[in-house]
Amino acid sequence: MASVRQFQVTFDCAEPERVARFWCEVLGYVVPPPPEGFATWDDFDRSLPPEHQGSAFACVDPSGVGPRLFFQRVPEGKVVKNRVHLDVRVGTGLVGDERLAALEAECVRLVALGAVRGQLLVADGVNESCQVMQDVEGNEFCLD
Repeated sequence: MASVRQFQVTFDCAEPERVARFWCEVLGYVVPPPPEGFATWDDFDRSLPPEHQGSAFACVDPSGVGPRLFFQRVPEGKVVKNRVHLDVRVGTGLVGDERLAALEAECVRLVALGAVRGQLLVADGVNESCQVMQDVEGNEFCLD
Protein backbone atom coordinates (compact mmCIF):
# COMPACT_ATOMS: atom_id res chain seq x y z
CA MET A 1 0.00 0.00 0.00
CA ALA A 2 1.36 3.42 -0.95
CA SER A 3 1.72 6.05 1.76
CA VAL A 4 0.00 9.43 1.52
CA ARG A 5 2.55 12.14 0.85
CA GLN A 6 0.36 15.22 0.66
CA PHE A 7 -2.93 16.27 2.12
CA GLN A 8 -5.14 19.33 2.29
CA VAL A 9 -7.09 20.59 5.28
CA THR A 10 -10.59 21.76 4.34
CA PHE A 11 -12.66 24.22 6.36
CA ASP A 12 -16.42 24.60 5.94
CA CYS A 13 -17.29 28.25 6.46
CA ALA A 14 -19.57 31.13 5.53
CA GLU A 15 -16.91 33.51 4.16
CA PRO A 16 -14.06 31.52 2.57
CA GLU A 17 -11.79 34.43 1.66
CA ARG A 18 -12.11 36.08 5.08
CA VAL A 19 -11.29 32.85 6.93
CA ALA A 20 -8.44 32.01 4.52
CA ARG A 21 -6.82 35.41 4.95
CA PHE A 22 -7.04 35.02 8.74
CA TRP A 23 -5.19 31.68 8.54
CA CYS A 24 -2.60 33.21 6.19
CA GLU A 25 -1.77 35.66 8.97
CA VAL A 26 -1.76 32.97 11.67
CA LEU A 27 0.52 30.57 9.82
CA GLY A 28 2.55 32.78 7.51
CA TYR A 29 0.79 31.18 4.53
CA VAL A 30 0.15 32.94 1.21
CA VAL A 31 -2.61 33.02 -1.38
CA PRO A 32 -1.45 30.98 -4.40
CA PRO A 33 -1.37 32.55 -7.86
CA PRO A 34 -4.71 32.68 -9.71
CA PRO A 35 -5.46 30.05 -12.37
CA GLU A 36 -3.77 30.45 -15.74
CA GLY A 37 -5.48 33.05 -17.89
CA PHE A 38 -6.55 35.25 -14.96
CA ALA A 39 -4.62 38.24 -13.62
CA THR A 40 -6.26 38.07 -10.17
CA TRP A 41 -8.48 35.83 -8.08
CA ASP A 42 -11.20 38.51 -8.36
CA ASP A 43 -11.05 38.15 -12.17
CA PHE A 44 -11.39 34.37 -11.83
CA ASP A 45 -14.24 34.71 -9.33
CA ARG A 46 -16.17 37.05 -11.66
CA SER A 47 -15.88 34.42 -14.42
CA LEU A 48 -17.90 31.93 -12.35
CA PRO A 49 -21.68 31.65 -12.32
CA PRO A 50 -23.14 33.97 -9.66
CA GLU A 51 -24.05 31.10 -7.32
CA HIS A 52 -20.40 29.97 -7.24
CA GLN A 53 -18.77 33.37 -6.80
CA GLY A 54 -17.02 33.65 -3.44
CA SER A 55 -17.63 29.96 -2.72
CA ALA A 56 -14.02 28.90 -2.18
CA PHE A 57 -10.56 30.18 -1.36
CA ALA A 58 -7.21 28.60 -0.50
CA CYS A 59 -3.86 29.37 1.03
CA VAL A 60 -0.54 27.57 0.90
CA ASP A 61 2.71 27.30 2.82
CA PRO A 62 5.22 29.38 0.82
CA SER A 63 7.95 26.85 1.69
CA GLY A 64 5.85 24.01 0.27
CA VAL A 65 6.18 21.96 3.47
CA GLY A 66 2.81 22.46 5.17
CA PRO A 67 -0.53 21.31 3.79
CA ARG A 68 -2.70 23.45 1.55
CA LEU A 69 -5.70 24.93 3.38
CA PHE A 70 -8.96 25.02 1.44
CA PHE A 71 -12.02 27.00 2.54
CA GLN A 72 -15.44 26.20 1.10
CA ARG A 73 -18.71 28.00 1.63
CA VAL A 74 -21.47 25.89 3.16
CA PRO A 75 -25.04 27.00 3.87
CA GLU A 76 -25.19 25.88 7.50
CA GLY A 77 -23.42 27.58 10.37
CA LYS A 78 -21.18 25.89 12.92
CA VAL A 79 -23.30 24.37 15.69
CA VAL A 80 -21.05 22.03 17.69
CA LYS A 81 -17.44 21.68 18.77
CA ASN A 82 -14.97 20.73 16.04
CA ARG A 83 -14.11 17.04 15.92
CA VAL A 84 -10.73 17.96 14.38
CA HIS A 85 -8.73 21.10 15.06
CA LEU A 86 -5.33 22.61 14.29
CA ASP A 87 -2.63 22.95 16.94
CA VAL A 88 -0.49 26.00 16.13
CA ARG A 89 2.93 25.16 17.56
CA VAL A 90 4.23 28.37 19.18
CA GLY A 91 5.64 26.96 22.43
CA THR A 92 7.56 23.92 21.20
CA GLY A 93 10.37 23.11 23.61
CA LEU A 94 9.30 25.73 26.13
CA VAL A 95 8.02 24.96 29.62
CA GLY A 96 6.59 26.81 32.59
CA ASP A 97 6.50 30.60 32.56
CA GLU A 98 8.50 30.82 29.33
CA ARG A 99 5.88 28.71 27.51
CA LEU A 100 2.99 30.69 29.05
CA ALA A 101 4.62 33.94 27.87
CA ALA A 102 4.98 32.61 24.30
CA LEU A 103 1.36 31.44 24.28
CA GLU A 104 0.13 34.78 25.62
CA ALA A 105 2.14 36.83 23.09
CA GLU A 106 0.72 34.82 20.18
CA CYS A 107 -2.76 34.92 21.67
CA VAL A 108 -2.66 38.72 21.84
CA ARG A 109 -1.47 38.91 18.20
CA LEU A 110 -4.27 36.62 17.00
CA VAL A 111 -6.99 38.37 19.01
CA ALA A 112 -6.00 41.56 17.16
CA LEU A 113 -6.67 39.66 13.90
CA GLY A 114 -10.16 38.64 15.03
CA ALA A 115 -9.53 35.40 16.95
CA VAL A 116 -11.28 34.75 20.25
CA ARG A 117 -9.41 33.66 23.35
CA GLY A 118 -10.72 30.48 24.98
CA GLN A 119 -9.62 28.51 28.01
CA LEU A 120 -5.98 28.35 29.06
CA LEU A 121 -5.16 24.73 29.83
CA VAL A 122 -2.32 24.82 32.36
CA ALA A 123 0.39 22.12 32.47
CA ASP A 124 -0.77 19.13 34.49
CA GLY A 125 2.31 16.95 34.75
CA VAL A 126 1.38 14.99 31.60
CA ASN A 127 0.64 17.75 29.07
CA GLU A 128 2.23 21.16 28.74
CA SER A 129 0.13 24.32 28.79
CA CYS A 130 -1.91 25.29 25.73
CA GLN A 131 -4.30 28.11 24.89
CA VAL A 132 -7.65 27.25 23.29
CA MET A 133 -8.72 29.78 20.64
CA GLN A 134 -11.41 30.31 17.99
CA ASP A 135 -10.84 31.68 14.51
CA VAL A 136 -12.94 34.43 12.91
CA GLU A 137 -15.87 32.03 12.35
CA GLY A 138 -15.68 30.22 15.68
CA ASN A 139 -13.61 27.19 14.63
CA GLU A 140 -11.56 25.95 17.59
CA PHE A 141 -7.77 25.66 17.46
CA CYS A 142 -5.04 25.54 20.06
CA LEU A 143 -1.85 27.48 20.60
CA ASP A 144 0.42 24.73 21.76
